[in-house]
Amino acid sequence: MSVFFYGCVSMDGYLADQNHGLSWLHETGSPEETDYDCFYREMDITIMGRRTFEEMAQLEDASSIYPTTENYVFTHAASLPLDGFVPVSGDVAEFVAGLGSDKNIWIIGGNTILAPLLERDMVDCLVVQVAPVLLGAGIPLFTQNEGVKRFRLDGVKQYGQFAELVFRKNS
Repeated sequence: MSVFFYGCVSMDGYLADQNHGLSWLHETGSPEETDYDCFYREMDITIMGRRTFEEMAQLEDASSIYPTTENYVFTHAASLPLDGFVPVSGDVAEFVAGLGSDKNIWIIGGNTILAPLLERDMVDCLVVQVAPVLLGAGIPLFTQNEGVKRFRLDGVKQYGQFAELVFRKNS
């Protein structure tokens, strides 16, 4: 099993503004051709939190966004308004550990989902795109409790106004 984070942050490290909004990202412009399609083809499972799901569900044709993966949303809701998304609850690290060793798992958004996996050294790769925006405040990407986590820089690319940094877990 390999666990990936793939997402975009502001230059000061925020995933979303204080109201969990992403207008700052959309107003920055869309990234030119990225490796997103190649990345997604390698994924078997997506995992996101409720707020990330709600933001994604507002997009046009949202139910077709992740058509080839098993899609799980951590929420207290018993059902979700989009087909293809399964509500789950409990400890995210235990859930991920139970998914099987032959799966590629994409953690989408949400420091509440990412932090417990980082704390248990379960994240193998971080693909962090950085938008040229300073928000000053918002929802940070990293909030794990434990101290130092070391990764190695595996690649740097530029897509229009966005920089992409790829970090892999130290072996």
